[in-house]
Amino acid sequence: MTLLPKVVIFLGAAVVAVPVFRRFGLSDVLAYLAAGVIIGPSVLGLVPSLSESDEVLHFAEIGVVFLLFIIGLELHPARLRAFRRLILGLGLAQVLVTAAAIFLVSLLFGLPWPAAVVIGCALSLSSTAFVLQLLGQRDEMMTGQGRAGFAVLLLQDIAVIPMLVLVTALAGDPKDFVGLEALMSLATGAAIVVGFVVAGHYLLRPALKLVASSRVPEAFSAATLLLALGTGLLMQSAGLSMGLGAFLAGVLVADSEYRHKLEADVVPFKRLLLGLFFMAVGMTADLGVLIQSPVLIIGLTVALVLGKALIIYPLGRFFGLTRRAARALAFLLAQGGEFAFVLITVAVTSGLVSTEIAAIITLVVTLSMAITPLAYGMNSRPEAAEDIPFDEINDAPNDIIMVGFGRFGQIIGRILVAQKIPFTALDYDPVQVDLVRRFGNKVYYGDVCSPELLRAAGIGDAKVIVIGMDSPETNLRITEEVASEYPQVEIIARARNRQDALDLRAAGAKVVVRELLHSSLEVAAEVLVRKGLSISEARRVAAVFEEHDQQTLDRQFEIRNDEDAMIAAAQESANELRFLLASDEDTQEEASQDAGRDEPAATAQAT
Repeated sequence: MTLLPKVVIFLGAAVVAVPVFRRFGLSDVLAYLAAGVIIGPSVLGLVPSLSESDEVLHFAEIGVVFLLFIIGLELHPARLRAFRRLILGLGLAQVLVTAAAIFLVSLLFGLPWPAAVVIGCALSLSSTAFVLQLLGQRDEMMTGQGRAGFAVLLLQDIAVIPMLVLVTALAGDPKDFVGLEALMSLATGAAIVVGFVVAGHYLLRPALKLVASSRVPEAFSAATLLLALGTGLLMQSAGLSMGLGAFLAGVLVADSEYRHKLEADVVPFKRLLLGLFFMAVGMTADLGVLIQSPVLIIGLTVALVLGKALIIYPLGRFFGLTRRAARALAFLLAQGGEFAFVLITVAVTSGLVSTEIAAIITLVVTLSMAITPLAYGMNSRPEAAEDIPFDEINDAPNDIIMVGFGRFGQIIGRILVAQKIPFTALDYDPVQVDLVRRFGNKVYYGDVCSPELLRAAGIGDAKVIVIGMDSPETNLRITEEVASEYPQVEIIARARNRQDALDLRAAGAKVVVRELLHSSLEVAAEVLVRKGLSISEARRVAAVFEEHDQQTLDRQFEIRNDEDAMIAAAQESANELRFLLASDEDTQEEASQDAGRDEPAATAQAT
């Protein structure tokens, strides 16, 4: 099959699968996997052979390269150094312990020890693409399990190098698997990494500056792709992982002024190719093996996922993760990885593993990937009270309580501090609380929806409570609680949109502020100025809009449960606004003309 029909098939499968899975609240990764299985040789056969699937898989691995490049851009060297304990400690321990356990189980199944070594190495690895995609979708890269997961995956990418050397050596004389050739390969790889880091530190930024100075966007985009792919190929030529090379390139330019431009150029390619990668993984699944031996395949898949999870959880706890973070990490890394396909393919070519065993392992790894989003979704929750104890509030009660001290609450807090007005701030994100405390702010960690915490914060003696969490559901719940139990406290609440504002008012909030309203009005005024209005005219239009919008919101509050009436009110409001602005313009123009007519008389009188 030529390239163009394949492209059409892949795009069509993605366009159908992703919206359907999203509709049912399922992961994009599962959608791509299912699409790959359906169009692959095991079902519809639109991509008729496994060899074609393998070709697509190798091409789509570029998506993983771009993904690691972007992650490198987020981790400048200073931040990367903070990961060294997790990388060299947790990461190395996970690979060694997991590989040893799977090696022993493989021996119990009667496999020769060289084959058991290969299988242990292959199945000890997890899927970089799957894990990082899941963490990115959930915005959990900087959580406990996110940082630990990334560190382990980075170590695994590095571990592929000696694993490939080991497989190649075992294919020759097993007695010489730690020989001079293996040591030379490792030394060469290490030298190339060190040389690239040193050279890149001095050369990459000047090179990017030279390209940027040409002011040709396509040239900079080409330089971005060259940087990611070129470094990947350089590392691959040394027997290293392409992803490792791209990651190092990203780290080296992470603190440069070009970081955001580099990321913007790579992201579209990364998303498309990652989707293609997941579909290619789905296509490699030979469902014929599953139909022939369903109990064996399903049993091995469950054993792999649970076995790795049971190994990773205690290791995570040993290296300082909380119970919830360790449990989330265990299910996050419990699947097999894409590098397992590489190692098993080399082992089959070398005669270490039979094609029948390779087919079983490939299917088990694919199925383990498929169940990872579901397992992680059911078993991962944010760190909460059982992991980190809530703060005790012993200070004297204040008139003002602030619930939520993120990007919204901190601005309010800075103004109150500048005016020397005391307040009590609460937040349920331990990371955010710790960060804010470093800057000298007094904020307490706890379950902000808990009536006990509100009482401890002195809600009974407060006059005002500002509710500014990111979650509309949380804000509504706290508003209902305070309005019901403490009606004397004036509630000022943050709303995400118009409907949230109506719900909060119905729940008892005295003042509701939509988080984007005023910033949107500021931008609208700036646009009007650039279309020829004076600054005062633009601000007048924004003020008229704001006043009318508030009046409309008041009217809509009375009919909020009648959808037809709400639609009619919105249409009526739009017509009213046009009339108001037109009338206001006429009034302003008449006033200006009157002032012009009166000016000569006033001048004569003054004279």
